[in-house]
Amino acid sequence: MKKAVSAVIVIAIMALGLFSMTKVASAGDEIKVVAVIQTIELAKDGNSATVVLKDDKADKSITVLVDDELTLAKFKDHRIVEGDEIRLKYEVKDGKNHSTYFRKTAGC
Repeated sequence: MKKAVSAVIVIAIMALGLFSMTKVASAGDEIKVVAVIQTIELAKDGNSATVVLKDDKADKSITVLVDDELTLAKFKDHRIVEGDEIRLKYEVKDGKNHSTYFRKTAGC
């Protein structure tokens, strides 16, 4: 009987350790992706843009809100265009993906 209880306790401790090492993305966590831009839609006021990206690794599309001035300037003067591969970091806030880092993967 004592061996059975000890075995159950050891299994429970191992399972707890396994689950504590698993990282799940939650609100506020930064997610990193390398993806190709499918569409860029600038807001009429020019203060934000909605970008749809194709993540080939996860085989899904990601829609991200971009509102930093540097990236918006690159959209406006066509330094970043549809079809470019980019490195992206974003956070989920209020159910929307907000870009925190948006750069081309190749070149300067």
